[in-house]
Order: sequence, then C-alpha cells, then structure tokens
Amino acid sequence: MKILVLNSGSSSLKYQLFDMPAGTVLCAGLVEKIGETEGNLSFEYGTQTVTVNMPFEDHKVALNKVSELLMNPDYKLIQSSDEIAAVGHRVVHGGEHFTASTLIDESVKAEIKELFSLAPLHNPANLQGIEVAETVFSSAKQYAIFDTAFHTTLPEEAYRFAIPEELYQKYGTRVYGFHGTSHRYVSNKAIDYLGLKNKDSKIITIHLGNGCSISAIKNGKSIDTSMGLGPLSGLIMGTRSGDIDPSVIFYLLEQGYEIEQIKTLLNKQSGMKGLTGDNDLRNINTRAKDGDEAALLALKMYAYRIKKYIGSYMTILGGLDAIVFTAGVGENDAVTRKMCCSNLEHFGIDIDDTLNETRKPGLREIQKGKVKILIIPTDEEYEIARQSYHLTQGNNPN
Repeated sequence: MKILVLNSGSSSLKYQLFDMPAGTVLCAGLVEKIGETEGNLSFEYGTQTVTVNMPFEDHKVALNKVSELLMNPDYKLIQSSDEIAAVGHRVVHGGEHFTASTLIDESVKAEIKELFSLAPLHNPANLQGIEVAETVFSSAKQYAIFDTAFHTTLPEEAYRFAIPEELYQKYGTRVYGFHGTSHRYVSNKAIDYLGLKNKDSKIITIHLGNGCSISAIKNGKSIDTSMGLGPLSGLIMGTRSGDIDPSVIFYLLEQGYEIEQIKTLLNKQSGMKGLTGDNDLRNINTRAKDGDEAALLALKMYAYRIKKYIGSYMTILGGLDAIVFTAGVGENDAVTRKMCCSNLEHFGIDIDDTLNETRKPGLREIQKGKVKILIIPTDEEYEIARQSYHLTQGNNPN
C-alpha cells in the first residue's frame, strides 16, 4: 500500500512516499519558497536526487509538481495518482478535541480551523496542505496526525495552569505539548528495545533540534511535557527562550515594547541565538572550545535547564528506566549529551564517554550506569505513515 506523508509549512512542503506496512521509503523531498518568485524542489529516490528550480505560486502548484514526479515513468513509483491509498498529514495542534489520529472530513477541517488561534504559524498551513491534497489525490483517504495527541494523556494536575477557571473553560488555556509524534515514536522504540512492552516502564525522552522539548512517559503514555499552550515554554531552544518569568513580559511592556515585538523577541531572537548570536549548536560548540565566554555560558544554561527537567520528571515517574536523546542535536551532539548527564551518577545516570563520542547509525546505548541512556533517531514521517496505515485497516493507530 502506497502512503504519502505531507508536512505543509507556510512556504514549504515536505513529503515522503512509503510502501506500507513494510515501511520502505520510496522517495522523499522538499519544496521550498512557495509563493516566492523562485522556488526549489528536491526529489530523492534510490541513490538519485532530482532538483527543480521554478516558481511555485501556491501549495497546489507544488503538490501537482510532486505528483508529476511520482508518476514519471523513469522513476517507476506510481502510474496514477489513484495508487496513493492514503495521505497522512502532520497537523500541529489538535486541541482537546483530537486525542488520536483521525480520518479527515469537513467537521475535522472545521475543528482544525477553529484551532488557528492556538497555532497561528502551523495549523493554517497544515489545513491548506489537506485541502490541496484532497484535489490532487482525490481517491486517497486523508488522515490527520496531531502533534498534540500523544500528550492528551497528561493528568489534569499536569496540564492545568493556576489561573482563573474561566480562562480554561472559555479559551482552553492549558498545557497541550508538542513534538508528540516524535516522543511517541522514540518512546515506543525504547520500550520495545528494553523488552518493557506491556510492563511498567519509566522513560524520559529528550527531543533536541532547533525546537526542543522533554517528556515524562510512564507505561507508554505521556504524563508531563515541557511545551505548554504553545511551543515557547520549557527547554532553551535555538531561537525560543523556553521557560521565563512572566514578569519579564510585563516589564518589557512597561519599557515601551509592543506585544508583537515581545512575541518576536521570545520566539525568534532568544534562546541560543539571543545568548550567542547564533542558533547552530555546532558553531556554538566550536566557539566554546576556543574559549568564547558567551558560548560557554549558553551551553551551561542549555544543559542546566534539561537537567532540572530530568530531576523533576524522575520524581513524578517514581524512578527511571531510560533517557532517550533524539532529533538533530540529541542524536549528533556528544558534548550536549555529556553536559546533560554530568553529575547525575547518584541517580544511576552515568554516561560512557567512549560510547557517547563514537558515531554510529541507528539505536545505541551510551551508558555505563544503571539507567539506560539511548540515542534513537526519530522518524516522524514513518510514524505518520504507520498510524495512517493502521487507520486504513480499521485498527487503533496508537
């Protein structure tokens, strides 16, 4: 069964074609600069890469071009768009309504639109991708896989804010959590690897990319996570501040900042970029090795925040079987992993320097203590394809 996975951004379209249930990636690619005068499309299949430089007026033009490449007889992927049995869409925010992935119909699209205010940068683009895919792949089932769904198992004491009840009832002001597709994928991988399926398990998953989040997962279910109403809170990120005293916002308003300026400052000009002028951890690590004080401080703050969450989550989990590092930084940055695990030996968290610094593909262990420290490459696209496939079979996708 051919399943196409789409991740629609405001000016981009990421895609992968899977043969399910085998999970084989038949092709993958990205369309960038949609709506600009000159766009770029990459199309990878086998060992070959095709690039197309042309203007993509909108997402429909972009997806039609992808469809054209899929049906190109030279690539032998599909002969007709009707061969795409299902399209799985990444949708960032599902609110409280969507606790699992679902078949898309008019009511689902209406609900996604209702949630625009909670994810103004993502849900509009996600919905646009859905509507375009419905026309380009008209015979395919369309499924929505929500980033927030994995975190709908949080207990009320974890997801509520200590603010007036009416703000929750009227506006849905609560913790939703994000990166759920990634946290679900790597935690399931860890549980299978450790032989803890259908057994008690206590795992902390740490997703470190340009956006960062950490989750406490008990018996396969998320019970706490660092991102909240939106993706700004929690860990220090590439350009986002993470946790910050709300008084800072009030103070900046009193100093003459406009609310939109503060939004931009905290979302796009803070985090590692705010501390160092750069949001690339590779560059920051290089500068730190050369004695750059700003880079050294930023790395210490980055790791300190993660360690605070590890300690907190161990408490609510009642112990710990494993820590999982994933995403670009988590999978590839040995320095960050070492700093995050340093001085935690009293918790049974003891990283092995040689294993940590040895680069290998796939899942691997890097600990020498009681608690497993795992590196598990995330694969959100496969997770979306997997859930979409199970929905086509009438199975529970979780």
